[in-house]
Amino acid sequence: MSLPATHREVRLAALPDGELTPGHFEVVTAPVPAPGPGQVLVRNRLMSVAAVMRPLTLADPDAFGLPQLLHKAGEVMRGAALGEVVRAPGTDLAPGTLVRHRAGWREYAVLNAPEVSPVDPEVLPDPAAHLSQGFTAWLGVVRGAGVRRGDTVFVTGAAGGVGSLAGQFARLHGAARVIGSTGSRHKADRLTRELGYDAVVLRGAGSIEEQLRAAAPDGIDVLFDTVGGEQLRAALALARRNARFALVGALAAQLSDDALAPTAISTLALITRSITLRGISAVDHQDAMPGYLSEFGRALREGALTYPYTRLTGIDQAPGALCELVAGRHLGAVLVEL
Repeated sequence: MSLPATHREVRLAALPDGELTPGHFEVVTAPVPAPGPGQVLVRNRLMSVAAVMRPLTLADPDAFGLPQLLHKAGEVMRGAALGEVVRAPGTDLAPGTLVRHRAGWREYAVLNAPEVSPVDPEVLPDPAAHLSQGFTAWLGVVRGAGVRRGDTVFVTGAAGGVGSLAGQFARLHGAARVIGSTGSRHKADRLTRELGYDAVVLRGAGSIEEQLRAAAPDGIDVLFDTVGGEQLRAALALARRNARFALVGALAAQLSDDALAPTAISTLALITRSITLRGISAVDHQDAMPGYLSEFGRALREGALTYPYTRLTGIDQAPGALCELVAGRHLGAVLVEL
């Protein structure tokens, strides 16, 4: 296969100080990289844009173990992508193999062989689903909170790439009532109409706690939290005895000027009501991937679950897509076709 001499990639031009705008990024032309022994050259075909990719400014990132999440000015952005192997000298990967990896935001990428994962196109009915945040959603529901039959579940950030799947997984695992939170009436209507939510708490429409109390007068058994902040505190106020909280994100802080902002909660409430608070990261649960893929694929094929996403075309769309996602203008995942 003949290769072009150059390709395009998205670099972070400057760290944001306040609102994220497309001006914080630049799309540049660079030489197509060459793989060495044991490396893989991938032609990226589809990449994910997620709110967690918002560049962060932290005074002391090492103190919280976050360097792997950070981007520095001048660096190429990073994110999940699907692509085809072009060359892979000294490896078992054949040209044309579809792989998933973390070097998106560029048209071609060179990675060490262990950094790419071959994708079986038969496992999921839609190849784009391999770029979903479904694994995080499934882990929070199944391992983080252990959702079971009859539970009342509150999903924060329910219209995001994670939350839009978490509520559906909660229902598949027996939840009797699923409540979500989002930032617009339009998305709230779609959550109840299309994704099976029973009620929605609307950010900016009054007290989150009061809205949640109206939606769950008997309290909640499970919190699936992608946001933190006021929504975590409201869930704690409504938590039943032995409630289980799965914390998979902290967008209230990450999308603010202080990515490490703490959330004040009552430890006495945790103790007296025997509430479990568990942070859960996909990095620590790779053994669960086969079980997740089997359930996700089956649910998609049977129509028991849908994967909502917006698809844009062209790498130059990526900066604007991230800004729109951070501003809450999309429901579900956002993918960019390269």
